[in-house]
Amino acid sequence: MGQPIPAEIRLTDAGATLRLIYGEGEAFALPAEFLRVLTPSAEARGHFGVGGQTVSGKANVRITGVEPVGNYALKLIFDDGHNTGLYTWDFLRELSLDQEAQWKTYLDELAAKGLTR
Repeated sequence: MGQPIPAEIRLTDAGATLRLIYGEGEAFALPAEFLRVLTPSAEARGHFGVGGQTVSGKANVRITGVEPVGNYALKLIFDDGHNTGLYTWDFLRELSLDQEAQWKTYLDELAAKGLTR
């Protein structure tokens, strides 16, 4: 069946945060940096799971645009020029519900590789 679709999608804090509001009153605030570094694009995920890289140096990135893709995803446009990767409703829901653990894993990966935000 898939995850619920947000009833409202809003950029706040001058593009620093994407707010997803669901019909049942649930709301999530996803930082632009979080969305950028966990992009579902080939840059971070690789092609068929091979060749992805840790995205770093995005602490001040902002979202400048949000475009719907059919009835299943959003395309986010970032001020660093990144605009690939489709954020499906399922992926956004997963990030929303598991934000703290996903962020910790990312920060641990940065530290292990000697990279910075």
